[in-house]
Amino acid sequence: MTVNLGMPTAPAPVLAPRRPTRRIQVGKVAVGGGAPISVQSMTTTKTTDINGTLQQIAELTASGCDIVRVAVPSQDDADVLHIIAKKSQIPVIADIHFQPKYVFAAIDAGCAAVRVNPGNIRQFDDKVGEIAKAAADAGVSLRIGVNAGSLDKRLLAKHGGPTPDALVESALWEASLFEEHGFRDFKISVKHNDPIVMVQAYRKLSAECEYPLHLGVTEAGPAFQGTIKSSTAFGILLAEGIGDTIRVSLSAPPVEEVKVGNKILESLNLRPRKLEIVSCPSCGRAQVDVYTLAEQVTEGLEGLTVPLRVAVMGCVVNGPGEAREADLGVASGNGKGQIFVKGEVIKTVPEDEIVATLIAEANRIAAEMEHTGEAPQVSVG
Repeated sequence: MTVNLGMPTAPAPVLAPRRPTRRIQVGKVAVGGGAPISVQSMTTTKTTDINGTLQQIAELTASGCDIVRVAVPSQDDADVLHIIAKKSQIPVIADIHFQPKYVFAAIDAGCAAVRVNPGNIRQFDDKVGEIAKAAADAGVSLRIGVNAGSLDKRLLAKHGGPTPDALVESALWEASLFEEHGFRDFKISVKHNDPIVMVQAYRKLSAECEYPLHLGVTEAGPAFQGTIKSSTAFGILLAEGIGDTIRVSLSAPPVEEVKVGNKILESLNLRPRKLEIVSCPSCGRAQVDVYTLAEQVTEGLEGLTVPLRVAVMGCVVNGPGEAREADLGVASGNGKGQIFVKGEVIKTVPEDEIVATLIAEANRIAAEMEHTGEAPQVSVG
């Protein structure tokens, strides 16, 4: 009898079907309309630092980022967009606030999309027709990006603050202005720093329009707090089929945002799983230093792209079972570890050799998977 171990080979189950939306293009990446959920981030460099910005984009690309946003607060930034857009390996979105003239500059520069914030672009409503025509002619999509911190004062007064209703009203009003000009190639975001308000806003927006939605908890905070807040909010919405592209906003290097975003999607079976470490929690039964083992194995296998489940277990209760059910695992105790591959014990090694053995076996399995074509080809979009 053959027992299916490790990562599933059949299509993975999801909690809810994706909400039907329009499909738009952000350069080569499709968003909405059943396209894979994409992961975005934003550069932290000065856009005028062309080399520094391109280096950061390359790092983001290597970490699994699909779309990158760059800030355009000045004419100097707008003047170098054409270089960054041309040399970036992934689509570039120009982030525009306050000055509508930079929207046109970004379109002319060849950016894949432009983010506009209707709450703070001066005379934005009067420029919608021109923006719609320029974007349509260039094949450029837009994001109507509403933020709790920059809502129109009239909406704040009407709703008594940045409520879900205020966020959604702002977004749909601006969407209607573009619709009047026959332009519908945009996605919408309604971000708030409170995950509960954010979830309520996106649920309401999802029920009232067919546009693809960009999920985000804005100003989520430092890495730990921001990860929790974003994971909670994204998990709720994605589990309901809401969301077409995501950005995890952290006060941390942007590569960390991408790692968290990818893990959220992998955990919900919305993106093919890659490396997954199964390891013991804190427990008085552990007979080895499982914390250190798990950290060292994770660090040693960073960058592994094949779908591989590795179990690092430290006691005799769950250890053998978890190790046996993984692609690769160790059940540790009494200063040694039994190494399992596909459910079979292949060797027993001293504790100080566990990490090196697991890393070597993982790389061997990965090489075999790539040679046989079992490892999936990862592509943007």
